[in-house]
Amino acid sequence: MTLIETASATTTLPALKEEQAQKFVLTLSCKEQAGIMQAVTTFLFERGFNIDEHQQFDDSLRETLHLRTAFSGSPNYTPAMLEEEFAFIASRFDMKFSFHDQTQQRVLVMVSKFGHCLNDLIFRWRGGTLGGELVLVVSNHETHRAMAEAAGLPFIHIPVTADTKADAERRLLELVEEYNVDLVVLARYMQVLSDDLCRSLEGRAINIHHSFLPGFKGARPYHQAYDRGVKLVGATAHYVTADLDEGPIIEQEVIRVDHSYGPGALSTVGQDAEALALSRAVRWHCQHRVLLDQTSTVVFR
Repeated sequence: MTLIETASATTTLPALKEEQAQKFVLTLSCKEQAGIMQAVTTFLFERGFNIDEHQQFDDSLRETLHLRTAFSGSPNYTPAMLEEEFAFIASRFDMKFSFHDQTQQRVLVMVSKFGHCLNDLIFRWRGGTLGGELVLVVSNHETHRAMAEAAGLPFIHIPVTADTKADAERRLLELVEEYNVDLVVLARYMQVLSDDLCRSLEGRAINIHHSFLPGFKGARPYHQAYDRGVKLVGATAHYVTADLDEGPIIEQEVIRVDHSYGPGALSTVGQDAEALALSRAVRWHCQHRVLLDQTSTVVFR
């Protein structure tokens, strides 16, 4: 879909290519109303932008519209400039909106002793399919220093005890600022974050949780699953909130198993599910495809 008329395309587009046209994403949510799409497309057209991808979801139950539009054009704009100029339209429709450039999000990964999710994230990052840029690994154990450093990533060990938890969380926030981190990923980080830290990272921290059907809490979940004869093994990637493991869900993966799977085999399958669900959630978040909607999400895949 193009917003530039054919008559002017031959003069406009070559110039933009020479100047390396900037790529942006607009995300917005508001009540369903007439005229929203016209307002958005007119805004982009008047500034010489082309629409590269457009997705929207009309939620008839909540009577809301959710929209993601990727567009490209003038390198003279920044997200802040676009937000300032779009504010009048947003106020007209009472929109919650954001403009983003399409530079890669900077990702900090937290890990404890289980390394399968970290390994998978590193593999996808090095292959160019993660959607974000890994910049740092933080752990409360030394277990995976070699893995991180072999990938060229800084590894910072922050031990956590009941007495040092507050200091450890302050250090984490310092690292988020120091490394200009956009997203924190808990890749089987086995520490419960404080309410204050959860609020500080609201909307920019993702956790992976082993979720079986039914769910098994506490220690040795795969042994509990085996004892109950589960037929499905699953995992859930969600945003971190102060309500433990109850944040808005981004992605879930389920794999069918049967009676022949012992605890070890279930653990292996579960780790596969965790890695798949987490990597998708990270990629979609980094591509600005996830819109928060109260306690749930809209995900434009």
